[in-house]
Amino acid sequence: MTKNPILLVASLAICGFGFALAVPPRASAQAAPAAAPAAPTLEFIFEENVTLADSVHVGATPRGQRNIVPITGGAFSGPNIRGKVLPGGWDWQLAFPDGCFSLEANYMIQTDDGVVINVINKGTTCPDSSGKRTRMLTAPVFEAPDGPYRWLNDGAYVGTVDVETIDGKPAVHIRFYKAS
Repeated sequence: MTKNPILLVASLAICGFGFALAVPPRASAQAAPAAAPAAPTLEFIFEENVTLADSVHVGATPRGQRNIVPITGGAFSGPNIRGKVLPGGWDWQLAFPDGCFSLEANYMIQTDDGVVINVINKGTTCPDSSGKRTRMLTAPVFEAPDGPYRWLNDGAYVGTVDVETIDGKPAVHIRFYKAS
């Protein structure tokens, strides 16, 4: 029997075995780089104007300065949903010693057709190299009951938060986007 693999394959083919020889690529050959997957896109879902009560300063904690900001109401609207922000929620805030700031808000919204949906919205922002605070991005989670707004329970969302004043009172304007 021959020790040359090409002759071995040729003789096996002649004998009717019909084998194919898989020859590994040379070590110096590299596979073409895979194309990067497409970046996620964002679809606007709805926006809120959330009114706030005065901040309640809790004080210094081992992690930083803590505040609670009661949510007093507001309104929201988008292409497939609209309604009001229910009073009684809260925004639990923490200012870190390094200048970063985080929030965790938990509140309810009620659609025009009476469905109540829980919103939990968390985010952190830090100053840039010039000391200016960057825009706050959040990672909201929605808990909607089974029914017409169940679609909010699925997917990944991004929020933007801008501080405002509505009728002379503190407020935030939040926009929510679904990533796909």
